[in-house]
Amino acid sequence: MATTQQALNWTVVGQGAIGLLAACRWQQADTPVRLWLRQPKSLSVRFLALDHTEQQCHFQAAVSPIHALFLPVKAYAVTEALAQLQPHLTDNAQIVVSHNGMPDLAALRQFARAKQGIWFLTTSHGALRQTEQIHHTGQGKSMLSPLNEATSAHRKAVFMALNQALGPLTVTENSIAALWQKLAINAAINPLTAVLNCKNGALAAAEHQPQLQQIVSEVCQLASLEQVDLPFTATFAQVQQVITATANNYSSMQQDYYHGRPTELSVITGFIVATAAKHQLAVPANQALWQALQDT
Repeated sequence: MATTQQALNWTVVGQGAIGLLAACRWQQADTPVRLWLRQPKSLSVRFLALDHTEQQCHFQAAVSPIHALFLPVKAYAVTEALAQLQPHLTDNAQIVVSHNGMPDLAALRQFARAKQGIWFLTTSHGALRQTEQIHHTGQGKSMLSPLNEATSAHRKAVFMALNQALGPLTVTENSIAALWQKLAINAAINPLTAVLNCKNGALAAAEHQPQLQQIVSEVCQLASLEQVDLPFTATFAQVQQVITATANNYSSMQQDYYHGRPTELSVITGFIVATAAKHQLAVPANQALWQALQDT
């Protein structure tokens, strides 16, 4: 079908680090992209790429109708954002949601109308927003999961676009396994960097290895009880790879906690603690982080 070959015009919601990283890389690739902000306005940012090149990126405010939506907002903001944006989406719009932690996939599917494709994306790319500057701080990779049948009509176009923005990209139908894998990485890095008030790379120090190993081991045990195969050795190796690749980056939770903003703790460590309680599994390393960081 012709629609599978057509490039999509993308709308990125908000001006967070991952959203602006994707928008800048799309602009570099000449892919049409606009920003949907709380107060409609144009925005200019200086993009610092991994190869140390710099480029000024200028984005116009998004307008209705929206054909392709990238929604990289905090987990607690997804429901409200989708409800507000749904009237502005075309009947066959493609919606890509991305946040840390474990998403409620059933709830996400309910937000898409019959012909609207909905996807969930996880990424390990590192990005840092500083005033009018966005810095790509760590090379990562991304996994994209189609959540309904309406994704099929635009699968090639969505893949090509997200591969440009946050590649290398893998599409997986086994979204649960991919989400547990990312959960283990988030659980190891995000809360600990918030507690220690440090960059990701600081976790590579020998003194933090026992705690990291216990956090990941608990998540792997819990995944097994949830009928998900998450081998400890391979998972812990991935955690180390992400720490190395994003060594100069501050995690989103560290930044949120440091600045007194709401965090995604409830869908990361909170999810682990609650699910473990259901199975009567002790998760002391994750429990300690939950108690240390949970929002008051």
